[in-house]
Amino acid sequence: MRYQPGHKEEKRKELLKATGRKVKVNGFAATGVDALAQAAGMTSGAFYSHFGSKSDWLKALIEAELAASREMWAGNPHDTAEDWLRFELDRYLCLAHVKHPEAGCAVPGLAAEIARADASVRKLYQEEMRKGHAILAQRLGDDDAAWAMIAQLVGAIHIARAMPEEAMQRTIVEASKRFLQDAVTRLTAKS
Repeated sequence: MRYQPGHKEEKRKELLKATGRKVKVNGFAATGVDALAQAAGMTSGAFYSHFGSKSDWLKALIEAELAASREMWAGNPHDTAEDWLRFELDRYLCLAHVKHPEAGCAVPGLAAEIARADASVRKLYQEEMRKGHAILAQRLGDDDAAWAMIAQLVGAIHIARAMPEEAMQRTIVEASKRFLQDAVTRLTAKS
């Protein structure tokens, strides 16, 4: 049976989306290839026809997830640094992101596991994170502030997810949002 041109690429994107949701909830190390294949509605053999190894899959997931984040940032309708940031903070630092890791950024759930991955995975992660950093640095006009913002965003979601009470989760994301808004206001006032 012949498939249409681009079928394999589309299937790969669908596979990354389905398996990405699973691993963002359960973690990379705790999710085997069989569980990834099952999440995508395929066999392990079919999984390996798209990815040579679980490590190759993780690299593809990192690329896809961080590219999706950059696309969202590119679609932000605001021009000023403060308005652009407020929009992104409201989108990222929210209870929906805390409660639904499967639908959010992969970094809070996977960064610790990426740190334990092989050097090729970590190198790719660094390259992809630098691309996102470049966008933030341009928006904020400051390299250090961009790295600090990334760390604060990811850390706030990661810490809030570990809290059992919604009130504490809300406190963490709202405090982080205020802190970052104040920091950007001070930064843009200097310019």
